[in-house]
Amino acid sequence: MYAYNSEAFKAELNQLGLRLTPQREEILRIFQQLPKGEHLSAEELHHKLQDHQDKPKISLSTVYRSLKLMTHLGLLRELELAEGHKHYEINQPYPHHHHHLVCVKCNKTIEFKSDSVLKIGVKTTNKEGFHLLDCQLTIHGVCLEAMKRGWPSGIPEDWLCPKAMS
Repeated sequence: MYAYNSEAFKAELNQLGLRLTPQREEILRIFQQLPKGEHLSAEELHHKLQDHQDKPKISLSTVYRSLKLMTHLGLLRELELAEGHKHYEINQPYPHHHHHLVCVKCNKTIEFKSDSVLKIGVKTTNKEGFHLLDCQLTIHGVCLEAMKRGWPSGIPEDWLCPKAMS
């Protein structure tokens, strides 16, 4: 796993017979500039791309295709969090690699590090002759606030966890 820049991305695309379009470059830039711990859905990324009036317009279907390609290359991580749709983040190299703990009720997501998870991933891929692109663990649980409110039956459908809001 390694950090990507535009030149590395361009070289990898060229090997596949593809080119680094302005849209793909802009998507990479947005993910590189995301604050630590922020993840984007395809729709959120599309909205951010629309905010740049001076940049070329990009359709939502192009966003989806670009996310799929960038995930396939190992540039982005595809995350299954609790909101019912996928989120994406830049695939950081070790030692910035992290995992996620997600509350299934309020969607609060906590990032954590675990060298043992990565070591298992490296060991397994090496043993099987694979090249490791990503190794992630997502733990789904219920936060303490939801438990205090009587999860699963005692919480109204529209309840918002005050911890998830902060």
